[in-house]
Amino acid sequence: MLSVRNISRFIQIGNNAGPNGKYLAVIQALCSRKYSASAENDLVVIGGGPGGYVAAIKAAQLGLKTVNVEKYETLGGTCLNVGCIPSKALLQSSHLYHQATSKDFSSRGIECTGVNLNLSSMMNQKSNVVKALTGGIAHLFKQNKVTRVKGSGEITGPNEVTVTKDDGSKEIITTKNILIATGSEVTPFPGIDVNKKNIVNSTHALNLTEVPKEMVIIGAGVIGVELGSVWSRLGSNVTMVEFLGNIGGMGIDMEMAKTMQRILQKQGLKFKLNTKVTNAVENADGTVTVSVEAAKGGKAEQMNCNVLLVCIGRRPYTKNLGLEAMNIQLDNRGRIPVNSRFQTSVPNIYAIGDVIQGPMLAHKAEDEGILCVEGICGGAVHIDYNCVPSVVYTHPEVAWIGKTEEALKEEGVSYNVGRFPLMANSRAKANNETDGLVKILGHKETDRLLGAHIIGSCAGELINEAALAMEYGASCEDIARVCHAHPTVAEAFREANIAASYGKPINF
Repeated sequence: MLSVRNISRFIQIGNNAGPNGKYLAVIQALCSRKYSASAENDLVVIGGGPGGYVAAIKAAQLGLKTVNVEKYETLGGTCLNVGCIPSKALLQSSHLYHQATSKDFSSRGIECTGVNLNLSSMMNQKSNVVKALTGGIAHLFKQNKVTRVKGSGEITGPNEVTVTKDDGSKEIITTKNILIATGSEVTPFPGIDVNKKNIVNSTHALNLTEVPKEMVIIGAGVIGVELGSVWSRLGSNVTMVEFLGNIGGMGIDMEMAKTMQRILQKQGLKFKLNTKVTNAVENADGTVTVSVEAAKGGKAEQMNCNVLLVCIGRRPYTKNLGLEAMNIQLDNRGRIPVNSRFQTSVPNIYAIGDVIQGPMLAHKAEDEGILCVEGICGGAVHIDYNCVPSVVYTHPEVAWIGKTEEALKEEGVSYNVGRFPLMANSRAKANNETDGLVKILGHKETDRLLGAHIIGSCAGELINEAALAMEYGASCEDIARVCHAHPTVAEAFREANIAASYGKPINF
């Protein structure tokens, strides 16, 4: 903190520099503080995605004068505009269409004839969902008195953000604190140019105007299998090419990855694992020829498709933020290093979400945003990243939290495994949705819940029970002794915990 003694010292130095020097010295001293004395705002948040908009609203609710800078027309970031929300709308609609046109409905005694796909209407429903939710954020900004500035934000000083508007004009915003919440962008594939027509990324795959007869997807991670499911259900012949030996991306338990793959293959999806794409060429007839070979090298193979979807992940968006000028260095993966309070190397500049270490998940960014601004206001900051759930919204869904078997083996932790198949769950039987299982990992000595892995129609909802238990250090026996409603799929979660704690479930 700049004390009266230090100010006096700067004035003395300034006096030696002439009549104007003392004022210059004081100004320089004030500008070197963590907080600017003349700042007009308490916090400027750069980015209006899940992390940024939630942080801005929370900050305003805590009494901070808050500005949010977002370059796109609508708020909500990738998640609401071209990610989580539109993809889930299409996943739900395509699932219903698939039920009506496959044997699913007929097996339930529901006979449908003349069922047709109106892709344009399906896309409109998806767009209406996005419009309603992004509009809702704008309303929350207004309600909580968050000032929104449209444009690209650049940090031009420790207490200054310069916003470049669409018309090229610039606005300088002074602030005590700056929060970087710019999220991530699609990772490009070297040597393959996305043309937004027949070579697309995940954003464009949400807006195709017709169902491609043949689709090849590079990458069988979370986004790849979700979008692959959408277009497969709507009638496309989908083949997924994955460099790794498993689907579902990094962090998934291998037993669950293999089970998930078998289920999706039954639905018609095809997979080429341990395979790399070496080239893609657009043909004169509008098709695309994709060259692939074994990941470790080998004989090349060519595949033809109507649409090639490049889906190899996302990377932090840190371009043109002024980080270099602030001497904020990135790590080897392009992320911004922060401490436990989300502070960068410049103490009043913070970062959250996809631009920092950890899984690129909307709910992780939201929690970080809330905790970060609470910390700015003097509150405690704590987040257990081991208790952040992940979900793949295929059908059935795949969800997990905590440790995988592979991680526990690598760490040398002794553990028990409890499994319960959905084929033995009465609600799953009644729903005719018995594909899947619950797998629980508990510490061998303490019985503490270490990890939960679920494949089932409501896995994304059920995993939150595990998140709550793990956050408060519950044991498998604690969960086993909680009365669960019958008949529910949640009973399978209880039974798996009974198996982990006592050696075998009751109802299997």
